[in-house]
Amino acid sequence: MLGAAALASIAAMRAGAGLVTLGIPKSLNLTAQRKISPVVMTLPLCETKEKTISVAAYPAIQKKLSHYQAIAIGPGLTQNFSTQKLIFKIISSANIPIVIDADAINALGQNPGTLRKTKGIKIITPHAGEMSRLLKRPINLIENNRMAAAKNFAKQYHCLVVLKGHQTIIASPDGKTYINQTGNVGMATAGSGDVLTGMISAFLAQKIDSFEAAKTAVFLHGKAGDLAARQKSKASLLATDIIETLPLVLKKYQGNGSFYDKS
Repeated sequence: MLGAAALASIAAMRAGAGLVTLGIPKSLNLTAQRKISPVVMTLPLCETKEKTISVAAYPAIQKKLSHYQAIAIGPGLTQNFSTQKLIFKIISSANIPIVIDADAINALGQNPGTLRKTKGIKIITPHAGEMSRLLKRPINLIENNRMAAAKNFAKQYHCLVVLKGHQTIIASPDGKTYINQTGNVGMATAGSGDVLTGMISAFLAQKIDSFEAAKTAVFLHGKAGDLAARQKSKASLLATDIIETLPLVLKKYQGNGSFYDKS
């Protein structure tokens, strides 16, 4: 699903990443280069017969990781078996900060303990349905106990949790929490989460503390969505609108010295 990858990549660039490289199945490389902004580089990788990234791509990825400051994994990857094996290998060996979203979360549902295999920074960004699958608990139980679900998972698996939804919750393994107050119902649109993944990754790449990176990305993501909703309406809001308004929001908060909201 190239759209998800494109949104995450462009959002990362808009959030201040100096260079973004998108790993892509090799047969889709030219398509991706046409679809995505020319400011995003692509890395063609070994693929499965279904044209998803294969576990055979791991050596090439591992060779490149020392060039990067952060990884985002999940948007658009699919649940192909070989691709899931690749996801587990990357998560279990990564020593640089990694943001785990979408199909990477779906893969982790089989073995969340993979998160404990390295001491590197890991930020997982589930919505309630994905958290339900991770915890093997009914979704209504998650929705009714969002703070407890986020805090317990963060502590048990030594990762930072961004539990998306109305008033997104951020929980760290050491017990810190943040409840976001920005955003609107129009942001429950396809691709919005991919934009957030790109933003968090960009802030991590800029060496921002992981809790502050997640908190700031969620806050500004919501602010950009609020501005886009005023311009376009909540009903018409697209994920690309959030990316388009992000520079205005960044400029505002950088300009008044409160870019990293401490509230």
